[in-house]
Amino acid sequence: MDTGEIRNAEQQGPSQSRARVLVVDDQRNMRATTAMVLRQEGHEVAEAAGGEEALRLLEREPFDLVLTDLRMEPIDGLELLRRIFEVAPITQVILMTAYGTIESAVEAMRLGAADYVTKPFKEGELLVRVNKALEKRRLLHEVGLFAGEFRERYGLENIVGNSAPVRELISRIVRAAPSETTVLITGESGTGKELVARAIHAASRRAGRPFVPVNCAAITPSLLESELFGHAKGAFTGALKARRGLYEEAETGTLFLDELGETDTAFQAKLLRALQEKEIRRVGESQPVHVDVRVVAATNQDLSKAVQEKRFREDLFYRLNVVPIRVPPLRERMGDLPLLAAHFLARYNKRHASRKRLTESALDKLLSHDYPGNVRELENLIEQAAALSTGEAIDPDDFDFARLEERSAAGGELRRLSDVVDDAERAAIQASVLRHPGDLAAVARELGISPTTLWRKMKRLDIASDAAR
Repeated sequence: MDTGEIRNAEQQGPSQSRARVLVVDDQRNMRATTAMVLRQEGHEVAEAAGGEEALRLLEREPFDLVLTDLRMEPIDGLELLRRIFEVAPITQVILMTAYGTIESAVEAMRLGAADYVTKPFKEGELLVRVNKALEKRRLLHEVGLFAGEFRERYGLENIVGNSAPVRELISRIVRAAPSETTVLITGESGTGKELVARAIHAASRRAGRPFVPVNCAAITPSLLESELFGHAKGAFTGALKARRGLYEEAETGTLFLDELGETDTAFQAKLLRALQEKEIRRVGESQPVHVDVRVVAATNQDLSKAVQEKRFREDLFYRLNVVPIRVPPLRERMGDLPLLAAHFLARYNKRHASRKRLTESALDKLLSHDYPGNVRELENLIEQAAALSTGEAIDPDDFDFARLEERSAAGGELRRLSDVVDDAERAAIQASVLRHPGDLAAVARELGISPTTLWRKMKRLDIASDAAR
């Protein structure tokens, strides 16, 4: 081993204490050589001649890191990677291959690999990557302990819980954050997708740079391109001066595109080009502008289904879905509800200088609900009960779940508050549209909402098609 390479590796990567490493390769010489290099660094190393043997070892004893070849039979490196995370979620994995391709690298990182190295590799290069992976493992161990300093450092203070789904979520955040790849966050409304995006930004090398959130559903399709990419003076009626878009505002930082599934395919084509070429064109200009931006997108829709229905571009979906992160709904992590309730109540008490507390019976009542609105609904319930309770103790009667559901007069089935509100809004908007046919500005004025809000509601409630019928 070259002494200069070892010195260089020590300078570039953090020194690691003795770690347990598993080397998996069906080529005996390569496996033995890699193991020898790691043993010389002071690590405890085990060897496996294939994926099946590696899984048997992993089921019997813990390892901090697995280095595995990609091309093996019958279990290849990618399949082994998937299986490792089933039995040992925070074990780090580095894939080694002599057949390196961009596709396999992207797939490995998408599945959660810590790194990817192509054979033949220099020993110093391998040690740098090993050190980085072990540092990730150390941090993930701190996640397991939910150390306060770690949560503050990585912007995870508001991601509350210690259930298995939350631990897996935080593990994915920490794995994804250091890379420059795009991230697609999926989850139901109210689960906290923007919190996840902010945590990814806080844990990335761009942490000190801008984080720019854009709610794509809140901007009309005709304005979205201008808002995101900017426009030249005179590009359209009302463009009295040139304007930088939000994409440029996020320069060297992170652009968070929320509810991206609400955009049309024409906008999606322009976004795809920006991601591929690292440049944008302002509306009304032909000269491209180079941008250095990391994009994190989120949606509550099933984009795979949207691709099949031709509502979302397949090429953009695969470009965004390099690192997928799913935020679990509250019903899958009900064990976290007491922690979440305490967190929201503590925040309320701090804001209002009060000393409200939940009684045990009140907490039992909270646990009996299924929360279609997820964490956001729970937060609203806590604030409502804290505001309405007469004393310091919050009792079950302070939670009025009757407002959240009512029985249908026809069938007696339970209906959510959101359904009742939707019906009322749909009726009010349709009535106003009939009174002001073709004049949505007048409809918005009559209802006391902005034209943008009216457009969003009509799209969500499918009122345009209802009115036409």
